[in-house]
Amino acid sequence: MEIATVRRTLNHTLTELQRAIDNHRVAEAADLYALAWQQAAQAPPSETREQRAQLASYKDILGSRRWQEEERRQTASPSPKAPPRPERHVAPRPRRAAGPAPTPPAAVWSSDANPELPAVTTPARRPGTQAAPAVVGSRPSSRTAQPALLEAGQLWEIATELRPLLEQTARAGATTSWPAIRKRLPGLARLHRDDESVILWLVDEDRQEGEPLLSALVTVGDRQMHPRFPAIAEQLGLLTGHSASQQRTAWSYEVLKAHQHWRHRR
Repeated sequence: MEIATVRRTLNHTLTELQRAIDNHRVAEAADLYALAWQQAAQAPPSETREQRAQLASYKDILGSRRWQEEERRQTASPSPKAPPRPERHVAPRPRRAAGPAPTPPAAVWSSDANPELPAVTTPARRPGTQAAPAVVGSRPSSRTAQPALLEAGQLWEIATELRPLLEQTARAGATTSWPAIRKRLPGLARLHRDDESVILWLVDEDRQEGEPLLSALVTVGDRQMHPRFPAIAEQLGLLTGHSASQQRTAWSYEVLKAHQHWRHRR
């Protein structure tokens, strides 16, 4: 789908979502919110900044205590059967093994070239569900229980919420980790390792020209380079070298650049 068509369709959905919120149509607003994120995921992050910022403001409304009380009231009180809403369509996307733009390039694996990626599980009440984008990282071990893979729209939603947090981390001259991120983003559950990599890719895909990679600030252990950073950085156009020493040097420099770049920005 062309970017102009995606934006036009997304803007229409946002208008419907605002109308549903204004009229306290709880179930419809929830469906439209999920649909809007699916539509936003069909264009590069840089092309939907304004719309995703609007969706972030709607999330505050839909997560507020007043809205949750209204949801409980409507659930408990039977209402007259409303006429069926017209079906809303989202352009179909290939399974995540195909991964068209704006998803990351072909997956990078530690072994076995280009294996088929796991199927995506689809939560209930998600209209027009679709597969998550291609990922970077190592093959998940069958011996380690991993959370279910998320839909593409959910990944875009998390990345949109995560970027301001990483900007704050950079301004503080600090680093963070996924456990620390989950503490700062209420409601964020543990993610599949592949989804974590896609989210970090999306965060930096949304950067302005010349900005350093905020994904470098997500570390493991005692503030050590995340093992997937070199793969993410390479897919974003940053060469980190092949040896472990070169990769750590490139990562350290990117962390320094992120701290310097965001130090005096608000």
